[in-house]
Amino acid sequence: MEQRKSDHIRIALQSQVSLDEHDDRFHYEPLLQAHPAGDLPSFRFLGKQLRIPLWVSSMTGGTQGAGEINRNLAKACNEFGMGMGLGSCRILLNDNSYFDDFNVRDVIGNDLPLYANLGIVQVEHLVHSNRVTQIHDLVARLRADGLIIHINPLQEWFQPEGDRLNYPPIDTIRRFLNLTKYPVIVKEVGQGMGPASLKELFKLPLSAIEFAAFGGTNFARAELLRGSPERQFLYEPYTRIGEDGYDMIGYVNDVLSSQPTPLCHEVIVSGGIKNFLDGYYLISKVHTTAIYGQASGFLQHANVSYESLQKYCSDQVNGLKLAYAYLTVK
Repeated sequence: MEQRKSDHIRIALQSQVSLDEHDDRFHYEPLLQAHPAGDLPSFRFLGKQLRIPLWVSSMTGGTQGAGEINRNLAKACNEFGMGMGLGSCRILLNDNSYFDDFNVRDVIGNDLPLYANLGIVQVEHLVHSNRVTQIHDLVARLRADGLIIHINPLQEWFQPEGDRLNYPPIDTIRRFLNLTKYPVIVKEVGQGMGPASLKELFKLPLSAIEFAAFGGTNFARAELLRGSPERQFLYEPYTRIGEDGYDMIGYVNDVLSSQPTPLCHEVIVSGGIKNFLDGYYLISKVHTTAIYGQASGFLQHANVSYESLQKYCSDQVNGLKLAYAYLTVK
């Protein structure tokens, strides 16, 4: 105790906080709960039982080291009860060389959601050439629960090797949904989606919509950085365009209030979520079933070791437990 008191005296001045540091999103209620013990309540999402409201957002494709990263992520999902979206599986459509990098069903287990992932350009090409069976075969080989379609027109435009869309993505998604029976998620890749796009998506029988909002990894910027300095200078303003998660929640809630019977009922809030308080706040504000997703936070630790990732996930869980016990959203 004497050491603790000495520590308090020593660091008292360092512990001062100013009003401009105040997080004004929450009411702090210190009287109503004991310290949290046990697990968070489990719940159904994407037809399976999750133990924490956290999603491993798609991030790695067929590159060196991706296999170990994906296995670490899938192992963490199994241990902590999370769902996972694989990175772009495009490379597997015509070549099985990298299949083992994505083949993590046995690691994550059968009881948690695992989704394959393709870009809208690949889906458009296969839908309009009557080769959708290639997508079905991909999902089956991976033993995935369904498919994530990522919408990325700006990324494709800025990518030096990028493809061009010939049809509006919403038209391709509609056609694809008529040709498949497994669950489908639609996501963006770091710039989010505006109200008109979200309104159209909620009219479709999607299993979930993932925000991938502005504020996190921005793949349009990533592709620009791969190009020439002249191209970077010309198009850099587009890397500051997008919809953040806070605005997107407002759009979603407006859509849900105006569409009493939306066909999609679940969302993954992602993009710019730096910590568990961001996630807790945002999913609490959505007027439908919601979890939050992260990519770079998981990747940083999965790329180091499983032990590093395990500690990161454990800290996320404990932070959420405290939030549910002592914080209410204003």
